[in-house]
Amino acid sequence: MTKGQAMRTDDLAPRDHLPALEAILMVAEQPMSEESLAGAIGVSGAQISELLAELAADYEGATGRPRGFRLLSRAGGWRLYSAPEYHQIVSQVVLAGQTSRLTQAALETLAVIAYRQPVTRGRISAIRGVNVDSVVRTLLARGLIEEAGSEDSGAMRYQTTTFFLEKMGLNSVEDLPPLAPYLPDGDTEALKEEW
Repeated sequence: MTKGQAMRTDDLAPRDHLPALEAILMVAEQPMSEESLAGAIGVSGAQISELLAELAADYEGATGRPRGFRLLSRAGGWRLYSAPEYHQIVSQVVLAGQTSRLTQAALETLAVIAYRQPVTRGRISAIRGVNVDSVVRTLLARGLIEEAGSEDSGAMRYQTTTFFLEKMGLNSVEDLPPLAPYLPDGDTEALKEEW
């Protein structure tokens, strides 16, 4: 396997277990059970416990400098959290970000959600053609979107909030302008079929 090539669970060598586990924990929005983490990287329950303990110790400085985040077991699972000693700094940055403008990626993702709601993260990614995990987290944190239940598959659906409507000067999502006038002539039918 070459650097940058995508890995699958059955491709993982023992030296890849820690980096793979870190990658999963980096994107986890909710605490993940040891069972699901073990299954994701193809190790036993005992092995995942050892790997999690090793990462947690490493992040607290056991093998070098301490990090600004911790790996903690909470609510029946494991997740990365900012270190408590940096709470004040993190709060300032998060609150400052509440007033900054949305990026182009965030605006595009918000448009997909507004016109397609309720919609899953997977569907948003398919429409935009890119991973939208961090953008969805940003929109949730800013109160522009909210969870709208889940599909039978367990995938969470998202919809816009009343705060979004207030910011856009709308009474309801039905007041959103139609998309057709902004599309090239041939794209209208294709868009209707896709959406």
